Amino acid sequence: MSNAAAFASEAQALLGPRGFTCDPELLEPWLTDWRGRFTGKALGLASPASTEQVSQFVKLCAKHNVPVVPQGGNSGMVGGATPDKAGNSVLLSLRRMNQVRQFDVSGKQIIVDAGLVLQTLHEIVEAEHLRFPLTLGGKGSATIGGLISTNAGGTQVLRHGTMRAQVVGIEAVLADGQIFDALTALKKDNRGFDLKQLLIGSEGTLGIVTGATLKLAPAMADRVVAWVGLKSIHAARELLVKLETHLFDELEGFEVMPAHCLSSVLQHLPDARNPLEGDHAWHALLELAVSGNSAQSVRDQLEALLAEELEAQSIADAVIAANEKQAEDFWLLRDSVAPAEKEIGPAVQHDISVPVAKMPDFIETAGPALEARFPGTKSVSFGHLGDGNVHFHVLAPPGAVPGEWEDGEGKLISAMVYDLTSEWGGSISAEHGIGQMKIGELARLNDPVSLQLMRSVKLALDPQGILNPGKLVAV
Repeated sequence: MSNAAAFASEAQALLGPRGFTCDPELLEPWLTDWRGRFTGKALGLASPASTEQVSQFVKLCAKHNVPVVPQGGNSGMVGGATPDKAGNSVLLSLRRMNQVRQFDVSGKQIIVDAGLVLQTLHEIVEAEHLRFPLTLGGKGSATIGGLISTNAGGTQVLRHGTMRAQVVGIEAVLADGQIFDALTALKKDNRGFDLKQLLIGSEGTLGIVTGATLKLAPAMADRVVAWVGLKSIHAARELLVKLETHLFDELEGFEVMPAHCLSSVLQHLPDARNPLEGDHAWHALLELAVSGNSAQSVRDQLEALLAEELEAQSIADAVIAANEKQAEDFWLLRDSVAPAEKEIGPAVQHDISVPVAKMPDFIETAGPALEARFPGTKSVSFGHLGDGNVHFHVLAPPGAVPGEWEDGEGKLISAMVYDLTSEWGGSISAEHGIGQMKIGELARLNDPVSLQLMRSVKLALDPQGILNPGKLVAV
């Protein structure tokens, strides 16, 4: 019996027929990333039902020296949950581990399995008049474990921070199969390193997150959502500053997109409509969270502020959502930008960040520079203006061959984008992680001391190199 066959036989004996499969048809959907940029091979797909099963399975992988590629909802953007083409690794899915372990309503905390889907978590806590203040377009498939492993951001970072800020306890299986249990949440704990923070954002290269304690926020009594048309990205920045000055405590989200993105979404969603009359170079979507009985007061303040901005011609047009349905329609437009742009054709996408105050200048400088150097391309930037996170897409020229263009000119474009980002004091990864897509650029551009520290940690915690190899950091 070959080593691969022996491993598969032991894995099936350990996890049972529901827990391990080598069936090519069952494996196939999970071998390609969401964007379709990376496709690999795997010995099998493991779907354990408990942390103990994960532990035993990882011990088995260590015994046979089989690499493990953890995968959540397979909605990542950088190929971080896709195996390589060698075919000697195994996919590890935690989608069967999707239960709430403990829910402390009065303490506003919940302990969940890593395979719980974000949208399901939202629904569970909302039933108790609470909320988990992190959301993103892929909430219907993204899992808690995946969100922790990539330190996901989303549209509420402006007020609540990234996933790192939401996690107060964590459980993970290490490379040797040991279970690291730090689920108990303490406001003060100075017993050395905060190891859970080391695991958050490590993309499954240091340990496999199996459970988490998350902090919750009170449910919004109401919200005020508005769509604003603007003449420039600088005008959007000026509006954000005004809102932060006058409605700081209520400001929850501030998203921007150019006219091209809105046009793409309206083609992608045939039943959707433009919230405003006329054409505008830029659009902003803003949300104010309201507590208690202050909804009308906040709405009145926002109406007054927007009226002043209109009179001063600082903004071109604006509409405040009349009801929850209209508010959801506004957010659907924003959440549909990525799939709409994907539908257009070949493109290279960059999830980058720059200092918040520099974001408008960066967009206005970097976009034309890329288009001038690569004729026929179109630069499209959208994202979270309040936290400096730019989704910087470059669309291929007409007639470009999908796959070929991304691997040719697309790579030169990405290198230039990342060079510009570094020159502006930014990061080549704001919220999607490094995965396999950016591992070479991280090695090229990141601080060498930081890289060496990451390599040292990786070697210390995973000396065999079996946890998600080829992702985040090369050793």
